Formats: sequence, structure tokens, C-alpha cells
Amino acid sequence: MKTAIWTIILCVSLIVLLLMFPQVAHEGADLGVSLFMEALFPYLLPYLILTNWFIRLTAQPVTTASYFLFFKTYVISAVGGFPTGAATIAHLSKQGQLTPKQAAYLLGICHSPSPLFVFGFVAHDLFQSTTIAWQYLLLVHTFSFILLTVSYFYLPKANFTAQPFKKDTEPFTNSIKDSVPTVLIVAATIVFFTTVYSVFLHSTDSIFQALPKYFHLAVAGLLEMTNGLYLLHNVLIGDALLLATVVLLTTQSLSIHLQVIVIARSAKIAIRPYIWIRLLYSLVIPILFFLIFL
Repeated sequence: MKTAIWTIILCVSLIVLLLMFPQVAHEGADLGVSLFMEALFPYLLPYLILTNWFIRLTAQPVTTASYFLFFKTYVISAVGGFPTGAATIAHLSKQGQLTPKQAAYLLGICHSPSPLFVFGFVAHDLFQSTTIAWQYLLLVHTFSFILLTVSYFYLPKANFTAQPFKKDTEPFTNSIKDSVPTVLIVAATIVFFTTVYSVFLHSTDSIFQALPKYFHLAVAGLLEMTNGLYLLHNVLIGDALLLATVVLLTTQSLSIHLQVIVIARSAKIAIRPYIWIRLLYSLVIPILFFLIFL
């Protein structure tokens, strides 16, 4: 009951802020749309369609989920970045190729930033060096493959013979239909959180005048990762900047986690394992990066 009350208060407060600062809200929404259209949409939609198409074309009747299915799901998520992994796992779960427990654990493992984002935006645009991209991706995917293998042998394997296998007769058309809602979820969360970020910071600056730059950085990193990484690069230098970048790339933001949660809920996948696995990543990856590379 208390949680519901605080949620209502938060919702009403945000509505009031949007009504008080409509111009700022408009600018924040424009920023979110621009960020989505320029940085995500050009590769996210085609990649989602192609991966869904590939999964449908290669679908085979199975009695248990094979390691190849685990591996294929991980590779698709690793290349496409989040929330491609969540979308792929949700589809496999709906098709009965993964058990609910397998899907819940894979949701946390098959979740990493796209190499295009890490090499393009982080390495090239921010650091002008690909070193951090190679180091981070090598570390994350090595750790993920270990967890993937352990999960495959640890999680119980169910028999799927009770669900008759049906070959998709229109794989390409259905791939487009399934991909569009995922893209809309990504767009909606990015626009929402950039709007909230803009309005919240404007209102706090109006009330408290000069807030420390670290406050802006914390809010940006909490709500939207890309903006947080950009501000991070303007505040920190040296090893502190490298480590903070790794932390933010691993913990991500509410915008990204909300995308995954919405997609997982559509397939009735449990969220708690995802939360615990992401917490594990948030602790282990920065520590290993510090010990190995710094």
C-alpha cells in the first residue's frame, strides 16, 4: 500500500512538472526523439527483423533446449545489444523453446551493449581510442559465456514434446510484426526518460540555483545511459573516467531496464533473476576491469 501511494505521488509530481514547464518538456522530448532516430533506429529495427527472421527460419522441433540454442541466443543479443536479447528470449519463450526458468536467467545474461555503440559512441566519439571497447567487450563476453555454460548445466531441462511444433508459414512478415512493438517500447522509454530528465533538472535548478555538476551526472546516468556517458566524459579524467564508464555501461539506466522488463512481462518471464544477475555483473565487471586493465 505504501509503495502504491509513493508511486501515485511520483506520477502526480511529474505531471505537475510537465504542466509547469511545457517548453522544457518539449525540448526534452525532441532530444529523446533525436537520440533514438540518430543512434538507435537505423540499426535496431533492421537487426530485430533479421534476427526474428533468422530464428523462425532455423526453428526446429526439440525436446529440450540445446546448448546451441543458448549460444545462438547469446550471439544474437551480443551483436544487437539490448534489448535485442530480451526480444529474442521473449519470442523463444512464447514458442515454448525455453522453459520459464531458462528464459528468466538468460534475460540477465544475454544483455550487453551493442559493439556498434561501444566502438562507435564510447570508443570513437568519447575516447578517440578503441582500447576501452576491446577491453570491456572481451571482459563482459568472457564472463557471460562462463555464466551461460553454468546456467545451461545448472538449470533443469523440461520436455517440450507436449507442445506440437509448428513451422512458421510467413516468417518474414511475422518478424516485422513482432519487431515493431519492441522498437516502439525502446522509443517510448527513451523519449519519456529524456523528458523527465530535462524537466527535473530544470525544476531543481530553478529552486536550488547552482547544483553541483555531479548531481546532473547522477541523474543523467540513472535515467538515460547515453546522456550519462556524455556528461561523465565532461566531468572525469584518467582512470577514474575509464572505471566510471565501465560502471555505467554495466549498470546501464532505468530506461534500458524498463525496456527489458516491459518485453519480459509480455512473455510472462520472471524479473527477479534478471535483477540479481545484473547486480552480479555490476559488481564483478568493474572490479575485474580495475584489477586487469587499470
